[in-house]
Amino acid sequence: MDRPDLNSYFQRIGCTAGPRPATLDTLRALHLHHVQAIAFENLDPLSGQSVKLDLPSLEGKLVHGGRGGYCYEHNLLFSHVLRELGFRVTGLAARVLWNAPEDAIRARSHMLLRIDFGVEPYIADVGFGGQTLTGPLRLIADVAQPTPHEPYRLIARDGDFVLQSQVRDSWKSLYRFDLQQQFQVDYEVSSWYLCNHPQSPFVTSLRVARPFAGGRYGLLNDQLTLHPLDGHTEHHRLGSAEEIRSALQTHFGLRVPTNPSLDAALARLVGDSAT
Repeated sequence: MDRPDLNSYFQRIGCTAGPRPATLDTLRALHLHHVQAIAFENLDPLSGQSVKLDLPSLEGKLVHGGRGGYCYEHNLLFSHVLRELGFRVTGLAARVLWNAPEDAIRARSHMLLRIDFGVEPYIADVGFGGQTLTGPLRLIADVAQPTPHEPYRLIARDGDFVLQSQVRDSWKSLYRFDLQQQFQVDYEVSSWYLCNHPQSPFVTSLRVARPFAGGRYGLLNDQLTLHPLDGHTEHHRLGSAEEIRSALQTHFGLRVPTNPSLDAALARLVGDSAT
């Protein structure tokens, strides 16, 4: 079985190498560094490229290739690293509720992780786009929990948990999940669908996000957004594919691939918004 290259991973996320015990402090540090260093992005599905979820492919892209990815790529890579460090990790799946009715029943299209510390489990999630957690949460309902960014909470609903984030003065539901263990094959099936179905949001639109110490950057198609933690949200429309490429590099730290299919996809985004 492949083992993760921990030294390269630590270098990629800006953590010094060395012994790291499987403690809550370690989990918190790695969680925050990971999401601030490796952006959420869907350049491959958008440009018709396949997404591979085996460890060598994940490391080749996210660690050595200067790229990001979507939830399966982020959380599978993170799970490999945590297990190598001695954490007890269980893969879970969620139904996304963000920008959907509270009673919506969607497929389990999102991945998150359960981390067990004795009698007190936590959840970790380094791959939920613009509302990605920047720290792990106790797996306990009805308690607001601080993170380095927004407060979050879990609420109990019909035997499931619903994750919510506090956006300005209201609580917004992100996704709904239970504690049934998921396996690599489950994620492979869901990922293939999201990467190939013609109506998948990852095929039809550009979605990029990265938190930083003072807030969050987001990019939806040609709309660049800055969400400061203590100020007003700023929106900027990017007027060309080159401006999008520049934003991907400067605001999201991505090594943007050069290929005709991605060039065409970025050009379509700008053209679509201008009509």
